[in-house]
Amino acid sequence: MGNICRSPTAEGVLRTKLEEAGLAGEVKVDSAGTHAYHVGEPPDPRSQKAAAKRGYRLEHLRARHVAAADFLRFDLILAMDRDNLALLQKACPPEERHRLGLLLNYARDAHHDEVPDPYYGGPSGFEQVLDLIEAACDGLIDSLRSA
Repeated sequence: MGNICRSPTAEGVLRTKLEEAGLAGEVKVDSAGTHAYHVGEPPDPRSQKAAAKRGYRLEHLRARHVAAADFLRFDLILAMDRDNLALLQKACPPEERHRLGLLLNYARDAHHDEVPDPYYGGPSGFEQVLDLIEAACDGLIDSLRSA
């Protein structure tokens, strides 16, 4: 949505997991928001704190808005929830919509298909977001390896 909680967390987690898997040079990772609320701002301090406890660094990231060029630049554009996926589908040229999906579609044994927005909640929400994103990133890396 604003690119300060869930999506930069996913970017940081995926970058780290790709490095650990020896795939960092093979995959370009970025995050962006469907709204321009926070362009240029760092991730929410609560996201940074929760991520840092698990060894993920987010402080260097800055929020940006999804650009039209993203729909051609990236093979996959993964949304955190159906509302943001719908916004991406509206903005994306019809012939490129095959690139869009939900991040949690890659999580094995996930009981959710959306990453909840932790912005208005407490610290446990940021931990839950990390749990879901870590599971999805593991599945995404498995998918990339088999592709």
